[in-house]
Amino acid sequence: MSQWEIEGPEQLTFGPVRTLNVRIVAGRLAVLASDGPPTLEVTEIGTPPLIVTHDEDGTLTVAYKDLTWEGMLGWLRPGKRTTTLTLTVPKDCPVQAGVISASALVAGFENRTRVKSVSGEIILDGVSGDVHAETVSGAVESRSLTGDLSFTSVSGELTVADGTPRRLRAKTMSGRITADLRLPPTGHVTLNSVSGAIVVRLPPDVDTDVSLRSTSGRLDSTFAALNGRDHTAPGSRSLAGRLGGGMASLSAATISADVTLLKGEKS
Repeated sequence: MSQWEIEGPEQLTFGPVRTLNVRIVAGRLAVLASDGPPTLEVTEIGTPPLIVTHDEDGTLTVAYKDLTWEGMLGWLRPGKRTTTLTLTVPKDCPVQAGVISASALVAGFENRTRVKSVSGEIILDGVSGDVHAETVSGAVESRSLTGDLSFTSVSGELTVADGTPRRLRAKTMSGRITADLRLPPTGHVTLNSVSGAIVVRLPPDVDTDVSLRSTSGRLDSTFAALNGRDHTAPGSRSLAGRLGGGMASLSAATISADVTLLKGEKS
């Protein structure tokens, strides 16, 4: 095992990396897929130092000693630990990236990706495979999503731009969910919120079954096939129907927030 303590700007190059774990507090983090050798570049760092380890099995870990993956969302320690760093590893490398208030960009990975944030913004760019995102109040933006995405948050927002998910599952208390999607025949989308609005845009030629529900929020759809199917009962509203051949499925439900389904441009 090789180990380094990073106390200032630094550049490191590693042998084969098969798994990446990175956890920082504040600042900026970029984790990028690359065909070149695995690298770490630190351009800014405060105190205490970051600990970098590269194990014989190919596991690369970049973290503070006292910041564990399991304890990230309950992090309450005082002090300012600002770090700006960029990591490049192979695109098939499983990635586990966590931040407290830092912003994070994770781009180009095809295997398993896990991200956690307390209040920092996370951008997932061109990430496929099995993706899990968990935040307290941090926003998550996904660009060009393929594969599976699971998102959970208390008040953080989720934005999915140009998504073609196999499975998309999102659950928030008060965070807004906005998704611009093209659903494959096996696509399955489930969106749930207590008081955060849900807005979904689909192409006009989509083939999917749709179920929209809210206890007290408003339901709106610009798809004519769903018009006239709004069944309202005391304490419950629902809007359901089949678009095209109905091969995929979309379900969106809230307690008190509005749900809106929009017809986008033809795919």
